[in-house]
Amino acid sequence: MAVRMERTDGERLLPATAAEMAEQGWEAADVVLVTGDAYIDHPSFGVALIGRWLTAHGFRVAILAQPRHDRPDDFRRFGRPRLFFGITAGNLDSIVANYTGNAKVRDRDDYSPAGNPYFGETAEKKARRRPDRATIVYANLARAAFPGAPVILGGLEASLRRFAHYDYQQQKLRASVLADAKADLLVYGMGERAVLEIARRLAAGEGLAGIAGTCERLTDRELASRPWSEPPLTLPSSAEVVADGARFLAAELAIDRHARSGSDQIVLQRQQAVWVVQYPPAAPLSSGELDRLYALPFTRRPHPTSGDVPAFRMIRDSVTIVRGCCGNCSFCAIARHQGATMVSRSKTAILAEVRALAAAPDFGGTVSDLGGPTANLFATSCVSPAPCRRHDCLYPKVCRHLAIDEQLFCDLLAEAAAIPGVRHLFVSSGLRMELLLRTPKLLQALVAHHTPGALKIAPEHTDPEVLRLMHKPGPEVLERFLAMVRELAAESGKRMAVNPYLIAAHPGCTLRHMEQLARDLARLDLPVRQFQDFTPTPGTIATAMYVSGLDRETNQPLFVAKGAHERAAQRARLEAAMPASRRFAGGKTGSRPAGAGGKRRR
Repeated sequence: MAVRMERTDGERLLPATAAEMAEQGWEAADVVLVTGDAYIDHPSFGVALIGRWLTAHGFRVAILAQPRHDRPDDFRRFGRPRLFFGITAGNLDSIVANYTGNAKVRDRDDYSPAGNPYFGETAEKKARRRPDRATIVYANLARAAFPGAPVILGGLEASLRRFAHYDYQQQKLRASVLADAKADLLVYGMGERAVLEIARRLAAGEGLAGIAGTCERLTDRELASRPWSEPPLTLPSSAEVVADGARFLAAELAIDRHARSGSDQIVLQRQQAVWVVQYPPAAPLSSGELDRLYALPFTRRPHPTSGDVPAFRMIRDSVTIVRGCCGNCSFCAIARHQGATMVSRSKTAILAEVRALAAAPDFGGTVSDLGGPTANLFATSCVSPAPCRRHDCLYPKVCRHLAIDEQLFCDLLAEAAAIPGVRHLFVSSGLRMELLLRTPKLLQALVAHHTPGALKIAPEHTDPEVLRLMHKPGPEVLERFLAMVRELAAESGKRMAVNPYLIAAHPGCTLRHMEQLARDLARLDLPVRQFQDFTPTPGTIATAMYVSGLDRETNQPLFVAKGAHERAAQRARLEAAMPASRRFAGGKTGSRPAGAGGKRRR
């Protein structure tokens, strides 16, 4: 499929070739952003967001997209950057992009041209476009190309691998990616503030120590010379967590509590001969700042060298309305990367973006998604009279201090749908059922007007014990939600299908639990259409339970399905309930990289 290259307001793409940089009259770029994704100048892609953000603040940015890591000279394409190389594996962790949850090689990469993960038409003797552990590979190649040039790590992979972490493809715990890559700095979380401060300091000839939202590598001597205002939080070392899974679970729980508390305490973890030092997180962008970020002049198109990128087709006509997630699902890393504080864009800014979409010459009439990590966290806020140290707003039940402006979301949907040129407006991002039970007007609008085909929900399971380990509310929420949806659909005269997303082989889930899940789904008249085996991705509590074999709350031993036979047996219980046309061999059914990356996680 040919991709047209209409450009917004005469704006051009950021330079992605040496010729394009020369066209702009630059002798060098200030910053070269290296990514494992094809270059798509759309705000759903982290490199585009950071590139446009730096450009708006006066810096010259070039994009080195999917460089030939088998040809190191590709890193010399733009010459030595004046300030730094910014390294990211892309919108997905590279191991999640390259391997299924059962460590089988994926033969497709939706963030690459034509979905082809190789530099060539077949896998035979070809290098992958996105190398395994791309952050480390790219950092080494950048440093080899220009010794002494600052190398800054960022993006989802770096963020979730900033401390000792589990790598499911290698089936072992690894040290921090910052230590392995020997980079100058690592930016964690959503990086706009930190990256801008790094660029400003390097331009002024200043040091990089102490920047909010970053991690630094220090020797024993350097660490001893740093004056801390309060004692740091010291995690078990990388050697200690490798030796003892219980220490790994303790470390992951400590990182999670620290992040959710909003603490300014420094965090330390020993990594072989150095320390990884995490400075306090950068403040989330305000609603107004988020509006200005998404209003930057994105062309919303791929670079011509990228051609047809499947991920672009999925998100081209989508609009991000909220950032962050106050849920705390054990298997999901969204909150650790985007933060537990929700920030909603203003209705005015969202409507302006929808109008711009509708005015584009190639707009097909459908806004595919108004959403974010969790769409119905839009217009939610904390109204606690005291600062919250928990930020776990949905478990075991919805916090009484979580305010939901249902009317604002309903007004947004109605007004966006009424914009000339918009024939359909959908919400395709994730929805929390327990919140929709509290917002019946919003649910009615979604059922009647804004659901593309079937309503997609993610109960994940129906067993109370498994749901507790998943850190999700009990099975009664699903039953109440289905009753309400079916009642609303009947009232509107619309047949509404509901497709549940499910997880097999989550830590603590046994074959008996899966058999009960299959029976519950049949009783609830829910079809089995999409599910996956649990994937032990970096940066989640569920992965720490998988590694340690311990319950996150009680620290007692629990069953973990690790072997291929055990995982296949659990999967088979759901596959047997699927329509024959949707059954797949080899664990490919519903193999989304859940909780580890994706279109809005960056």
